[in-house]
Amino acid sequence: MDTQLPPHVDAAVTAIRDAMAFVERRAINRSEVIRKMFCALLTREHVLLAARTGVGKSLLANQIFAMFEGARIFRMQASKEQQPDTYFGALDLEELKRGRIIHNTEGSLVDSELGFIDEIFDANDYTLRALLTTLNERRLVRGVQDVPAKVHTVVGAANYIRVTEVTEAVLDRFLYKSVVEPDRAPFFMYRISQQFVLHRGGIAKPEKKISFATLQMLSELIRGHDPEFEVTVPAEVMFFTNLVLRHYETLLRRARTQRAKEGGGGRPDFYISPRTQAKTLDALRAIAVMNRRLEVTIDDVAKMPVLLCTAGVREEKEIFERAHETLANHYTASHGFDQLHNLLELQDVIDRVQADPSLLEQPIAQLAAAPVRRSLLAWAKDKLGIGETAAEHNRRLLTEFIEGINPLTDEIRLLKMRLLEEIHAIYNPEEGWR
Repeated sequence: MDTQLPPHVDAAVTAIRDAMAFVERRAINRSEVIRKMFCALLTREHVLLAARTGVGKSLLANQIFAMFEGARIFRMQASKEQQPDTYFGALDLEELKRGRIIHNTEGSLVDSELGFIDEIFDANDYTLRALLTTLNERRLVRGVQDVPAKVHTVVGAANYIRVTEVTEAVLDRFLYKSVVEPDRAPFFMYRISQQFVLHRGGIAKPEKKISFATLQMLSELIRGHDPEFEVTVPAEVMFFTNLVLRHYETLLRRARTQRAKEGGGGRPDFYISPRTQAKTLDALRAIAVMNRRLEVTIDDVAKMPVLLCTAGVREEKEIFERAHETLANHYTASHGFDQLHNLLELQDVIDRVQADPSLLEQPIAQLAAAPVRRSLLAWAKDKLGIGETAAEHNRRLLTEFIEGINPLTDEIRLLKMRLLEEIHAIYNPEEGWR
């Protein structure tokens, strides 16, 4: 497979990388946050910036938005008195008289590709709850009104985080999170002062802007919606990513629980939601594309703090690095990635057989994908003295091939057991009804 980017995608990546470098020159010592915000744009997700007053949250968001042309931008300062129509547009009074809630969405968040909501947690829970569907599903669903929203990415800013059942749901919609601390190092204070004087406290005007359509094209590719090109994620990378996520979650929860026991405060009930877990694939594809590849590699998993860790919270990044390094070293030293590759390719074979049982009658050379076919056939000839086989021989071949793998890790052992169970179920379908 050709993993090189097509020319128009490569040009778009260059434009995004140049834009990131430009913003980094304006927003001093904010590289980690800027990478996070651009990754959110590439994956069509939302960003939360938490910081004290005067740190430059709105300046950073406006500087990034200024790098694009052709997008509508919605800006709002949240307050407790606001109602949903502040974000969705005024209610149609004639429709309201008929008992129908219909918003005039022109110029609203629903009608905008980019959004900035300052002091988002000042909004009341009723309004925040109304925003959830728009942020997550990109739809306005209110009363009888159900219309698509143009929302691509919203940046929420806050001086504090208010914790309620509703705000926790809102936080989960903002997958990319950053805590922005004021700089006190003399060098960075000097550089910030330089930029303030140069741009009079405002944004730096880029010499060349990126068409928002270009960003949308990259986002479609990264999220798997491009009909012509695909950014592939090998099965073993996907499996390994989930192992790292689980280990990171366990270590971070353990660290926070221990700190809470010692009176250090904090919330020990940390977990990675299924939504975040699913979106890691988009982040991995964004990392690959920004490194000019159409295939994700094992090395890309090390860069997942861009999504999983709150920028500015050192503990999270350090624990992620420890979780990743432990598993990567173990799987590399034990050749566990090779076993993962073979077993997960076999999982693909089993999935296709479950979808179409008639495949059991085909020779194994046609049943298996190319990488598995080579390993299966080589093993079959050495151990069984056969090549292409019928249904019963296929069962024997698959079973003995898997049983011949001596798992190098607990996760591979559990995967092997699951595959054996699925093969048994394929050949003994009636047992499921007993």
